[in-house]
Amino acid sequence: MSNVLSLTTFLPILGVLLLLFIPKESKGVLRNVTLAVTVVTFLVSLLILFGFKTNAEFQFVENMPWIAAGPFVMRYNIGIDGISLWLVILTTFIMPIAVLSTFTAVEEKVKEYMICLLLLETGMLGAFISLDLFLFYIFWEVMLIPMYFMIGIWGGKNKIYAAVKFFIYTMVGSLLMLVALIFLYFKGMQAGITDFSLLHFFNLKLDIATQIWLFLAFAFAFAIKVPMFPLHTWLPDAHTEAPTAGSVILAAVLLKMGTYGYVRFAMPLIPEAAYKFAPLIATLAVIGIIYAALVAMVQEDVKKLVAYSSVAHLGFVMLGVFAFNVEGITGGMLQMLNHGVSTGALFLIVGFIYERRHTRLITDFGGLSKQMPIFATIFMIVTFSSVGLPGTNGFVGEFLILIGAFESHLRWWTVVATSGVILSAVYMLWVFQRVMFGELDNPKNQKLNDLNAREITIMVPLIILVFVMGIYPKPVIDRMDPAIKKLVSQVRPAALNVKVMPAAMSMPAAEMPAGHSGMQQMPTDNAGAGAQMPAGHPGGDQMPAGHPGGSPAGNPHAAPAVKPH
Repeated sequence: MSNVLSLTTFLPILGVLLLLFIPKESKGVLRNVTLAVTVVTFLVSLLILFGFKTNAEFQFVENMPWIAAGPFVMRYNIGIDGISLWLVILTTFIMPIAVLSTFTAVEEKVKEYMICLLLLETGMLGAFISLDLFLFYIFWEVMLIPMYFMIGIWGGKNKIYAAVKFFIYTMVGSLLMLVALIFLYFKGMQAGITDFSLLHFFNLKLDIATQIWLFLAFAFAFAIKVPMFPLHTWLPDAHTEAPTAGSVILAAVLLKMGTYGYVRFAMPLIPEAAYKFAPLIATLAVIGIIYAALVAMVQEDVKKLVAYSSVAHLGFVMLGVFAFNVEGITGGMLQMLNHGVSTGALFLIVGFIYERRHTRLITDFGGLSKQMPIFATIFMIVTFSSVGLPGTNGFVGEFLILIGAFESHLRWWTVVATSGVILSAVYMLWVFQRVMFGELDNPKNQKLNDLNAREITIMVPLIILVFVMGIYPKPVIDRMDPAIKKLVSQVRPAALNVKVMPAAMSMPAAEMPAGHSGMQQMPTDNAGAGAQMPAGHPGGDQMPAGHPGGSPAGNPHAAPAVKPH
């Protein structure tokens, strides 16, 4: 099915058109139609998964003329590889769960709320599949609007403050990214590039000063979205004030836009600058891991505690991504998926208890396991997943991240970051103990009902994924592996030729042990990229002798040869 990506992306828009003809008083019909649209979208997206071939190339590509205005040529150019595949599936998987969670949580302006959810789904999917820089920016901006309204209209008592803060932070980052895209386009025009195609810019040779300025613009925009310390302050407010579905989508998908932006754009487009700034990025990531964990430990609001845990978890993702090796980036990509499942589930759990008690203060609970045993069991499983207990999904991602980062130029950052694993166990197990155990002495808690059939239905798919991805993650890793090896082969020449900034913060190449995974050539045996990539791929056997990473002539996706500085 050649247009399956477009169909998946724009099915929610068809749902919006359908909702416009339904009276706003028919709340049940509006909810059911929206749920049906998101379920159908998920089922259609499975065609992408089952039709995906395990290789490094972009698949299901659609490339056609779109806008031509003066020197600017934009194309409707979409496609996915192993990196974006699972993020698309995660998005379509989470949306029906988010919609189902709103059935009793949202009673006002239901029609408008459902429209916002569907518009948001199209924006997120479009950003993950865009292979045109301008098209990516359009979808990036589309995501901002419905989330702003969801927080500002259906949020808590400080919803306006949180919505405006979210809007300002995101818009500042977006404007910087737009300037970088336009500047990059004019640089491409000088080299004969005639449109905004991402793949064309992979071959663009830029001097290191230009790369640095471009990376700063991209990095700032993506760091806000991650969010990284110290640009994270909008997230706790947005999470706390957003309705449950908004928090679930924000944690599960929207935050991944930042980390995905680094992997898809910043690193392969400007690899030398990315490698120069890797110690700075790692430093901010480690600070975010420890700082967010310490702040989470003193939170009185359960939802705000979970929000700060997101900052810490995504700090691990950034550490793995900037290890510049297969293990680290694979762990980072896995942790993006795992965080979407585990933290999305945590926000749902908080939403369930908030609907019953209309409070999120930890001190208002205690002993709930006696009154709500099903709730307590699910909460316990998700807690273990969040802290990375072996056998759950959280363990696999964090383990690969720490292995990859330790074997890279970020070894000492990794040593410090491991304390975040302990701290996460402290605050998650502590909040679980205070809410679930102890005396059930509050009369309001003694009358609480356990989870109903709808709520159990919401949580069962997430619990299944916790164990499936924790026990047998191989199918997920196998599909993303060729694309990740291709990415590493694009950015690794920068690691060979560029001095890290500042040099004192990293181990010089001469001091690295032989066979160091952050500096070695791509393997060419059956376990490496050469055997799995198509002929001429920059990780394969056709690399000219002595070439740092390989860039055979005629390969449109290969990284350009980089001159030493």
